[in-house]
Amino acid sequence: MHAVVLVGGFGTRLRPLTLSTPKPLLPIANVRQLEHLIAHLSTAGVTHVALALGFKPEPFFEAFPDGMCAGVQLHYAVEPEPLDTAGAIAFAARDAGITDTFVVMNGDILCDLDVAALVAFHKAQGAEGTLHLTPVDDPSQYGVVETTADGKVQRFVEKPAPGESESNVVNAGTYVLEPSVIDRIPAGEKISIERVVFPSMVADGTLSAMPTDDYWIDTGRPDTYLKANLDLIDGSRQSILSSIGANAHIDASASITHSVIGEGCVVGAGCVVTDSVLLAGSVLGDRVRVERSMVMGSVSDESSLQDCVIGAGVVIPAGEHLQNARVPDPEQKS
Repeated sequence: MHAVVLVGGFGTRLRPLTLSTPKPLLPIANVRQLEHLIAHLSTAGVTHVALALGFKPEPFFEAFPDGMCAGVQLHYAVEPEPLDTAGAIAFAARDAGITDTFVVMNGDILCDLDVAALVAFHKAQGAEGTLHLTPVDDPSQYGVVETTADGKVQRFVEKPAPGESESNVVNAGTYVLEPSVIDRIPAGEKISIERVVFPSMVADGTLSAMPTDDYWIDTGRPDTYLKANLDLIDGSRQSILSSIGANAHIDASASITHSVIGEGCVVGAGCVVTDSVLLAGSVLGDRVRVERSMVMGSVSDESSLQDCVIGAGVVIPAGEHLQNARVPDPEQKS
């Protein structure tokens, strides 16, 4: 079975981390997010994945030089220009020669969905397309999906006001599609699958949806990216991974609590690291305190970070105390 994974975004919400690394290649508990995602797809029988690429395709080529990821064959479909979600899916599917039922997955989610069950539901429905739905606490912040009792999508309601919709489930970013969906999308056109293609399928009565209450997270914001890392080391997920990467040097006097330490990191004497992620190669000097933060660069002696995101190549000076900061500031014009 084939799958298309959408990995062509700019990763704006996760800057400055994504200024140096595309979002799907950022590690989650020391394993690239894309590897988590493709390994998960492989459990459902996916053998070929077309990566819908646009922004910064070269790092993907370099990350998987043999064209394999988690035992799955990769196909690189590089858009000549941004084509939005439907355009990207159709371009990748055509480029990869997909002619049978296939799976689509957004590249910035992690979930424990049984993808094989979603495929089986899709086929039992005889649907042209099937969405995975997940519940949310506050539907007014999302676009909810309303379905019939037998799983047919009736309508989409964007950010419903109280009482406007009884639904509390949203599009979770994994789909099963028939090749006929590709025919709905003119080649080379910039089209949204959520706003254009899916509503047209609802009108034709060919779109189904399956809600589940599995673990699901959008990793595209600093807070959710941090949570996704910590969930994989503290038992919140079905899998539990190591929190310490290879060749990391942690001084014996340092205190590490509920945190991920990346490959090749250096943590100096007397450091305290809590609820944080140190990405590969980051360095903490002596007596540095890091809380609820993510670090790619270096933090000098006697400094502290609270709720911060520190990008690659940054050196935080000695004695600096930062709260709720992003360095470099993604809003600052260069």
